Amino acid sequence: MLGTAVILTAAGVLFCLVTAMLPGPKAGADAGAGAGADVAAPAATQTGATSSAPTSPAPPAAGSQAAATPSAAAAATTAATPPPSAKETPPVASTPAPPAGRIQPDITYRGVATSYAAADGNGACLFGPTDDLMIAAMNTTDYESSRACGAYVRVRTASGASITVRITNECPLPCAPGQLDLSEQAFAKLADPKVGRIPITWSLLSPRTSDALSLRYKTGSSAHWCGIQVIDHRNPVARLEVRTSKGWRRLPRTDYNYFLSADGGGCGGAIRITDIYGEQLTVDGTALLPNVAQPTRVQFAAH
Repeated sequence: MLGTAVILTAAGVLFCLVTAMLPGPKAGADAGAGAGADVAAPAATQTGATSSAPTSPAPPAAGSQAAATPSAAAAATTAATPPPSAKETPPVASTPAPPAGRIQPDITYRGVATSYAAADGNGACLFGPTDDLMIAAMNTTDYESSRACGAYVRVRTASGASITVRITNECPLPCAPGQLDLSEQAFAKLADPKVGRIPITWSLLSPRTSDALSLRYKTGSSAHWCGIQVIDHRNPVARLEVRTSKGWRRLPRTDYNYFLSADGGGCGGAIRITDIYGEQLTVDGTALLPNVAQPTRVQFAAH
């Protein structure tokens, strides 16, 4: 019995040793697959387009939001922000000149001069009486619905005589384009009044003056309707605007030389005046006083 038990025990030990030495193919295959995955993952991270390595960021793929990265956001902000000089408002005087009327700077016009009795000097421009009768009436064509009012022109004759006059009136037909109807006093500076009619040339002038321009509200003006006139301006006025709650508003000009606000908008507020050269003057604090010439402290530049 004892011998049989020893033999059986020895056989069992021998069987276990043989079994342990045999290879396990399933365990080996699983281990190999696991090792391959562990190696491939780092390789994919090193070569992938989504690397987040700070020293060498890859460009964003098409359709990605570049602003999501700090560097791209900074670049976008820099590109969208204009330089400081781009925000500076250009001087008002540098605004483009409004379209010129028939009377333009640096142009010599030809016509004839006649004369009329100017009385107290008042005329179609409604500037009122004046002691300076070196004035003239502009033909209807060049008067251009009061656009010529207040313009200074230099008149010359073939003999070399010349005179500077201010346009205060309109000369209706049969006054022809180019014709000036001078006051009798102005005509006498050029020729004997008995002649009655002489050929002339004339051109726009921007005279030197120390006087500031004035503003006047028309008789009957109120907060509901007003007419505004510019007086003693060096250069022809091209545009007048009033400031309203919605911004600057351009007023239409009448043939009797007032700018009208038919609904009262801007009446009694700030006024902006532009000459034919594009210079703009802004006047604040003009009281709504009908038929009162209110001096300002501004005047257009000489040209």
